[in-house]
Amino acid sequence: MDAPHRLSRQDACRVAVRAQLLTADRPDDVLEVVRHLTFVQLDPTRHVAPSADLVLWSRLGPAYDPGELRDLLDTQALIDHHQLARPAEDLALYRAEMAHWPGPEPVKPWQESVRDWVTANDDCRREVLALLRGDGPLPASQIPDTCEVPWPSSGWNNDKNVKMLLAQLVERGEVARAGRGGKGGREVLWDLAERIYPDDPVPSVEEARAERDRRRLRSLGIARARSAQMPIEPNDVGEAGEPAVVEGVRGTWRVDPLWLDGAVLDGAPFEGRAALLSPLDRLVADRKRLGELFEAEYYLEMYKPADQRRWGYWALPVLWGDRLVGKLDAVADRDAGELRVDATHQDEPWSGACADAVRREVESLAAWLDLAPVVLG
Repeated sequence: MDAPHRLSRQDACRVAVRAQLLTADRPDDVLEVVRHLTFVQLDPTRHVAPSADLVLWSRLGPAYDPGELRDLLDTQALIDHHQLARPAEDLALYRAEMAHWPGPEPVKPWQESVRDWVTANDDCRREVLALLRGDGPLPASQIPDTCEVPWPSSGWNNDKNVKMLLAQLVERGEVARAGRGGKGGREVLWDLAERIYPDDPVPSVEEARAERDRRRLRSLGIARARSAQMPIEPNDVGEAGEPAVVEGVRGTWRVDPLWLDGAVLDGAPFEGRAALLSPLDRLVADRKRLGELFEAEYYLEMYKPADQRRWGYWALPVLWGDRLVGKLDAVADRDAGELRVDATHQDEPWSGACADAVRREVESLAAWLDLAPVVLG
């Protein structure tokens, strides 16, 4: 095995920032940005702006028009899969596992239970597919519940048979999200997957997983080969890339050699900038990596009681060059016409240049939202 690359913490942070397209050299194409990042999360929270729009604005700047993302979804250049907007050409990498639903043998007990439930409701499944073929796309509210066996839950999904059946039909590759409509345009529309997904060749599961790992590492720059299991999108990258060790951090990492050029390792200037990030941004999503490499801490506190929050309901992480230096407790008060910053949390004292750059980003974000910036704290 080749000797691992040896990186300082600063090297590793710069690899991560460059890989996430957050340097001074901004990209200028929405679709190419999503292709590189591999997805943007379609979270509906609009405390400041929807997360997908914040992610794209933080890369592209004020020239970004949210209508471009909507158009890409409408034309199916991007596909909404598990509320992640992914490039259409990547869906074959996920269809590989759909073909082996509910999972490779031997299936786990919970997978066997789900398979048995879908089998018991096969008549309802066929009726859903026939209805969508004739009348789709449709919201779930217009799909009759003819399940003979109710979904076995005593919690949030108790008797939500159509919702749970649609979820499994997505996993089987039979049904896909087809935008939004229905009541106020807020309901998810469902259609046959064959009308949504490109008819591209589907690789084997092993090939698909390896390619997803490679693309994930290309977008992250540096990551662990193995990490705690995460829903929908992992943080680890398997054997993709090349091994690396980071000074002061235990264990071995995987790094994409694309980012190991002179701009990182040979002392060439690193052209960073200030950026206000979505709480769901991939630069901060892996909280363990965040602590190990950036020596920073962040938690999304929207589900905590107000008096238990340290930074705010939807606090925006602040990037300055190759460091995460604080959070802004901001809210877009559209009734008042203001982007209000209620508190500024500095993880380390900000230089004058940093404070000025963050202020300019706040003003840029406010202008992009067509709001007036108001900084209270």
